[in-house]
Amino acid sequence: MEKAKVSSLQLFAIMFIYDLGTALVIPYGIAARKDAWLADLLGMCGGIILFYIHFYLFRQYPNLPLTGYVRKIFGKYMGWIIGLLYVMYFLYIAARNVRDFGDLIISSTLSETPLLAISISLVLVVCYVLYLGVEVAGRTGEIFLIILILFGIAGSFFVLVSGSVDLHNLQPILENGWKPIFTTIFPETINFPFGEAIVFTMFFPYLNQPGSLKKVGLFSLLSSGIILAWTASLNIAVLSVEEVERSTFPLLSTIGKVNLLEFIQRLDAIVVLSFLLTIFFKVSVLLYGTVIGIADLFNLKNYRHILLPTGCILIFWSMMIASSFSEHIEEGTFIAHSFHIIFYMILPLLILVVSLIRDRFKKKAN
Repeated sequence: MEKAKVSSLQLFAIMFIYDLGTALVIPYGIAARKDAWLADLLGMCGGIILFYIHFYLFRQYPNLPLTGYVRKIFGKYMGWIIGLLYVMYFLYIAARNVRDFGDLIISSTLSETPLLAISISLVLVVCYVLYLGVEVAGRTGEIFLIILILFGIAGSFFVLVSGSVDLHNLQPILENGWKPIFTTIFPETINFPFGEAIVFTMFFPYLNQPGSLKKVGLFSLLSSGIILAWTASLNIAVLSVEEVERSTFPLLSTIGKVNLLEFIQRLDAIVVLSFLLTIFFKVSVLLYGTVIGIADLFNLKNYRHILLPTGCILIFWSMMIASSFSEHIEEGTFIAHSFHIIFYMILPLLILVVSLIRDRFKKKAN
């Protein structure tokens, strides 16, 4: 375990930016069509329930990360296997996010740049920040949080005053009833990004004020969920639901509609920079969870020794994950419906149930 600690504000910044991640720029929750914003908000509520599971387990084992307390709960060997599966899961999600970043940069700004060069650039910077420690990552998150808030306010203001917003595109509410909303909530909007926040179980032991975790976690989930719902509604109001469904990165198209007095236009850079900040932090959190988990499982004294080799595996995996962006998206959809649920819902519930049973037997024994 690293001896460094993060403050409540730093953990909030990290969790908030992580939850925005790639969900900020993709057509998040659009399967619910005009009610995507409602599916996003209800998905956030599901994320809050999942957070309470992680919070309870943290209260039971405040000094251990996920890979540590699963060995306490399931025993040395079974717990070690479950911990290793989570480490691989974190690295897989990180690889998907690196690929998302590379594809967006190529499609929006650097069309002639090789995907490998973009992936290497991102991962090397991530490795450098993580090598400096979790405290440096926390302070970086505080700075990025301010920048993201300013970008969000500026971007929303320019879109609203540009005259591109048509509220009729959001009407009628519940046009197709509740069924498409519920099928979108589970597993899509609960899983991504809120279910993926299980990686923060690797961070909780570093909080210098453990008593503030509940407030920090809930506030970050509420804030990010509201912003994702706002972004989804803004995209639909500007572009219409049909265009959002066809768009790979609808937020780029939304901000591209801004043209004030033939002077303020081409604000795509706001979206690209916001995405750069959010994806940088999401990959950082996932890679940190991976190396901390490896160090814990293999009893390594310092995670820094494995940081660069793990980063190289991350780059290779992001390149090999799919042969094209369309295949990458198709695989992501399949995985979300058949694979993620094991790690963000089934296993955490199983861990919780076994922990409760063990606690009850201990109380009876005493």
